Amino acid sequence: MEGLGARMAGPGIRALRIAEHLSAHAEVRLISSSRAELDGEAFGVHLADDAQLFDHAAWADVLIQQQPLTTLVPAVLDLDVVVVSDLYDPFLLEQLQRGLYLDAPDSADETSRTVAMVNDMLTHADFIVCASEKQRDFWLGQLTSLGRINDLTYRADPSLRNLIDVVPFGIDEAPPVQERHGIRGAVEGISETDKVVLWGGGIYDWFDPLTLIRAVESLSRRHDDLRLFFLATQHPNPDIGAMRMAVDARTLAASLGVLGTSVFFNERWVAHDRRADYFLDADLGVSTHLDHLETSFSFRTRLLDYLWAGLPIVNSAGDAFGGVIRDERLGRVVPPGDVEALECALEELLYDADEAARARAAVAAYAPGLRWRTAVAPLLAFCANPEPAADRRRLQVAGAAAREALAIEALASAGERAALRSDADALRRRVVELESSTSWKVTAPLRGLIRAVRPGREH
Repeated sequence: MEGLGARMAGPGIRALRIAEHLSAHAEVRLISSSRAELDGEAFGVHLADDAQLFDHAAWADVLIQQQPLTTLVPAVLDLDVVVVSDLYDPFLLEQLQRGLYLDAPDSADETSRTVAMVNDMLTHADFIVCASEKQRDFWLGQLTSLGRINDLTYRADPSLRNLIDVVPFGIDEAPPVQERHGIRGAVEGISETDKVVLWGGGIYDWFDPLTLIRAVESLSRRHDDLRLFFLATQHPNPDIGAMRMAVDARTLAASLGVLGTSVFFNERWVAHDRRADYFLDADLGVSTHLDHLETSFSFRTRLLDYLWAGLPIVNSAGDAFGGVIRDERLGRVVPPGDVEALECALEELLYDADEAARARAAVAAYAPGLRWRTAVAPLLAFCANPEPAADRRRLQVAGAAAREALAIEALASAGERAALRSDADALRRRVVELESSTSWKVTAPLRGLIRAVRPGREH
């Protein structure tokens, strides 16, 4: 998974919070293959290469992957570890949207690789979690195409909740506490009495800051105390540079004459444990995007921080949370790309005291139900009694057969191919016999032997 440290994006924060709740019930190791700088946790936080990833997986009874470890380290499939795939972040759809702004000749290859990795996470998972019911419907379609919705999984649970369930992003248990001002009186050009609109995260290519900047520029002609503050322009991972949309946002603000007067950009990602200093300086939180596929299946984690900080929300329609904001009256939902509607929503929640108070009261009433302890409940229940998926044994045999076929065909000698096919067939028959009469553990050595037929097997 991505880096673990003071500055983390959604996936790292989610992994940390899940690990915290799991550690109350089991031994936990939190692993990153890029950066592991957290300390003082109630569990181990480790940086690991591929070989070390295998060792950590071998230690575990349950492996939760946010990225396809079973692709990076295929030998994990030999282990008697129950695999959980966390697919709350539809990163393939993010990649496709970002590709619209990049001149990448190998984008088709990259997309194919990403599809293959997602398929691997779905194929080899005993349990899958996602962030919303809409996402669950999306993944159920892909699971169907992969053959995971079958007689075994359906018979085990016709609702399929024991195969894929919803574990949304959550809200921190402790309320936010401001140690010092992060925006008001701390940023040149923003006073303690200004109205502050907060963009609570990075500016990525699947967002639409441009419509927001245009709305703020128009509204600032009537309200000279309006300030829009972008919490970050870059991703916390230093290997990911500023995206095209971040560059375009700054360029637009400068061209409209509002850069440094009504629109402000914070260059560096804010440390996770310092974000309250910024969120509690805002009057409302905003998230705007265009009408595209990523929007439809996204779950904007920054919206949870707005609720945690008690902020009303202005959000573009189309994502999984839009209906909640509208139904629970947590703020305003506006059509994507509609400058006038966005301007009206901002003005109402900033300058109509009664409307702002009503929205804040609704947020205060709704937010407690989104705490992490509630969000992770389905995952905790699964990990308390982890079981291989009902069709896992069938998939293991089918996967072994496919890999062996490729290895056999790669051999030059027809005689060698025939001999290996005979040996492999005998092994597969033995696996099926054992699976019908013995425990999953008993089959482990034999499964490993079948996979060892492949030349060049590595850990």
